[in-house]
Amino acid sequence: MTVATLSHHGRYDYRPIVGRADYSWPENRRLAIYLGVNHEVFAFGEGLGATLAPSKTEPDVMNFAWRDYGNRVGAWRFREMFDRLELRTTALVNAAIISQCPGLAEACRDRGDEIAAHGHSNAEAEGEQSEDEERAMIANVLEAFAGIGVRPRGWLGPWISESHRTPDLLAEAGFDYVLDWAHDDQPTRLRTRSGKGILSIPYSQEINDIPSIIARQQEAVTFAGMIEDNVEQLLSECDRRPSVLGIALHPYIMGQPHRALHLERVLTRLREADDPRIWWTTAGAVAEHVAALGHPDV
Repeated sequence: MTVATLSHHGRYDYRPIVGRADYSWPENRRLAIYLGVNHEVFAFGEGLGATLAPSKTEPDVMNFAWRDYGNRVGAWRFREMFDRLELRTTALVNAAIISQCPGLAEACRDRGDEIAAHGHSNAEAEGEQSEDEERAMIANVLEAFAGIGVRPRGWLGPWISESHRTPDLLAEAGFDYVLDWAHDDQPTRLRTRSGKGILSIPYSQEINDIPSIIARQQEAVTFAGMIEDNVEQLLSECDRRPSVLGIALHPYIMGQPHRALHLERVLTRLREADDPRIWWTTAGAVAEHVAALGHPDV
């Protein structure tokens, strides 16, 4: 009998999380937690965008304005919250934010957040582009960030959309890590055609407010409980292996007043517990630590 061969991405091999060599985060901490805050812009009357309710016509004023609330209000509510909690974030910024929302990317930069590139905008999907288009888009994104004195080292594709070439193009453009692959609780080095490789840093599609609140129609109290439960489980395993938890947030979703309340409550509890096993960090700091280890299992 002939066994069908499945197509494979070729980026990494199967390696179960048990039995890998051990390592720790700085100060012998075992669970790295970072906040991935998505700062996104959308085209008016066209293109992609999450919806609060089904759109009836274009221009879809209701859903566009709902998303725009995140940049005008939710992001600044987050800023005040994270200042109170003394937390840096990984700001996942569409390059178009720089021109469409003047001062927002600069505010992230100035408060000391790590800025990672999140494509040009969330009105388009990267995976639909040709190689030349995608390469040019990445270059244009870097040029836009250079205009505010920032050189992102990490990348999150809009809508987690990749072409077959995306990791190759990112490595060739000098990026150190990508957040698109939610396949592990530990960093993984992805193969690229140049041989350089690029780190995949865990970015949760479960502890993520879009699938939780928009797709599953859960609410903030449930999402906050998911954060707490996820941390509890990973801490119960941390004597056996280090882990990374990226908490994915969108200012137009969790930045709404009734949801921000629950987010701040759960983060306050976790911060006040002051668990010595937790490293509150950024995705870029995780990538730097792993790269410095030169670990054979990554």
